[in-house]
Amino acid sequence: MAEQKNIRDEILDSIGEGLLTVDKDFKINFFNRAAEQITGFNREEVLNQFCKYVFRCELCESKCPIGLILESGSPLYDFKSSIEIKDGTRKPVKLNAAILKNESNEPIGGVISFRDLSEIESIRKDAGSAGNFFGIIGRGKAMQDIFSLVKEIADSDATVLIQGESGTGKELVANAIQATSKRKSKPFVKVNCAVFPETLLASELFGHIKGAFTDAFKDRIGRFELANEGTIFLDEVAEMPFQTQVQLLRVLQEGTFERVGESIPRKADVRVIAATNLKIDEALKRSKLREDLYYRLNVIPIFIPPLRDRREDIPYLVKSFIKEYSKAYNKEIDDIEDSALDVLMNYTWPGNVRELENVIEYLVVRAKNMTIRLENLPSGIGSSLSTEKQISEFKKENPSELLQLLEKHKWNKTKAAEELGIGRTTLWRMLKNLKND
Repeated sequence: MAEQKNIRDEILDSIGEGLLTVDKDFKINFFNRAAEQITGFNREEVLNQFCKYVFRCELCESKCPIGLILESGSPLYDFKSSIEIKDGTRKPVKLNAAILKNESNEPIGGVISFRDLSEIESIRKDAGSAGNFFGIIGRGKAMQDIFSLVKEIADSDATVLIQGESGTGKELVANAIQATSKRKSKPFVKVNCAVFPETLLASELFGHIKGAFTDAFKDRIGRFELANEGTIFLDEVAEMPFQTQVQLLRVLQEGTFERVGESIPRKADVRVIAATNLKIDEALKRSKLREDLYYRLNVIPIFIPPLRDRREDIPYLVKSFIKEYSKAYNKEIDDIEDSALDVLMNYTWPGNVRELENVIEYLVVRAKNMTIRLENLPSGIGSSLSTEKQISEFKKENPSELLQLLEKHKWNKTKAAEELGIGRTTLWRMLKNLKND
């Protein structure tokens, strides 16, 4: 048994993420080597200590991650928070949490794994400062207008509805709204309404009392109570069951709610930011979203355009992601060939910014040189043939428009290429082909 424990501990010490386990009293009973490196604490300093008194996670003031999963029964994934490390400073982390059970399937504690985000957050803030807004890269007019709107509503508690396709960055915009608001020092609670079963979502949002339903073994507070005096972000709000939409409508209209199984009204001083990737007209027509709830949510509407409609941002996103993942994977990659960038500029990006980020991570992981080359691109992204076709069509149909565009930008080829949604090399080849005619 002791030998098996040593082997287990060696395995857990070898992983790159920080990992700790706690017992049912929330006392730390395991702390791996990566956790020591991230936090600065030696395991002897934290073993048998209450987790919240050591790390003072942002959630600890209201409800710790282990407490949430012990009550809800649902694991916590990719939750961004911050912890206090040994030198007294705070460090941003992304954590996962799950319940530990014994052979009888009874909860005996919990496990938390976490990753240090401090370097990545620093890179995000520094990259392209002129077009970087709380981690959102956007140099074009559409994104700059969104940044301006977020600044304008900083002193407001008005409800916000963010619309946009999957992968456009709705959560990042929600983060920016909260970070610039007068509630920025208060709790910021996020709920993805699409991941909870219909029977559990109301409990997750509003809490329940003991005996309200099967497995409700004790009273539990919901996310609205956790977010009191702060902000709650309801992602995929149009996926919320109709009955729960009625309860949310009451919160927005009256500022009150009831826990599941209880008839006592409770106050909710919470600012609501909601988001959906569904087209509102279709959601209303298909009765996915109540019309009265939509109008209550849509006080301040924000629409994030898909990446294919803001191609001028692609070069800046590419460079930012290259810098971020080069640092994360300890690579020395600092550029991308114009021909490769041309292909990225001309791809339709159905997965939007999220898909682009995944592609750049793939390229950085596989890169063997300091520059990403055309041949490194995944086969599904396309080929330079699409660029050649674009040059041919532009040359054939628009020989004068290119010159007019260059004159508009006073022959600044970079700006002209951005407006066309192409790379600098493609523009140079267009000019060369026109000259040879």
